[in-house]
Amino acid sequence: MLDTLMNLVRQNADDAVINNPAIPNHQNEEAINAISGGIMGGLQQQAQGGNLGDLLGMVMGQGGQAGVQSSPVTQGVQQNVQQSLIERLGISPQTAMSVAGAVVPMILGKLMQKSQDPNDPSVDGNIIMGQATGRQGVDWMGMAGSAMRDGRLDMNDLMQAAGGLFGGGGNRQQGGGLGGMLGGLFGGK
Repeated sequence: MLDTLMNLVRQNADDAVINNPAIPNHQNEEAINAISGGIMGGLQQQAQGGNLGDLLGMVMGQGGQAGVQSSPVTQGVQQNVQQSLIERLGISPQTAMSVAGAVVPMILGKLMQKSQDPNDPSVDGNIIMGQATGRQGVDWMGMAGSAMRDGRLDMNDLMQAAGGLFGGGGNRQQGGGLGGMLGGLFGGK
């Protein structure tokens, strides 16, 4: 998935990176790497920091492109990309904010669109969720789809899905891994 993500950044970073006078040409490839790595790291932070439900909703296409634009996940990923650009390139916070604001929503929108396209095998929602949570091999989309009987993904649906993952019948699991993350979503200690 990282290769697909890097290709998306390369294909869509012309104005924000390549043609940006604030980013020297010799740093273009480093900027693309910083953006790609910042997006992956940001998705991981969001999944592990309490925005698992928002991330899963984005991957499933809830809210469409407008949902991606306004999602707290996108905002959190943007902040991670900004920090990555500042640290790796030494550019000003204003330039980093401008680049992240232009690139991240567009790339996440395209990534989520690819994950929902049955004719595009390059990105799978289960892979996005697996890499973000560290839980590979889980049928996230199947669990979420069956949990969304009412047509929306909410916290009760996530608890059902997590219960199925951990054999708890929907009971919150405390500790590490996804159980701990979901516990954090619902105010667990």
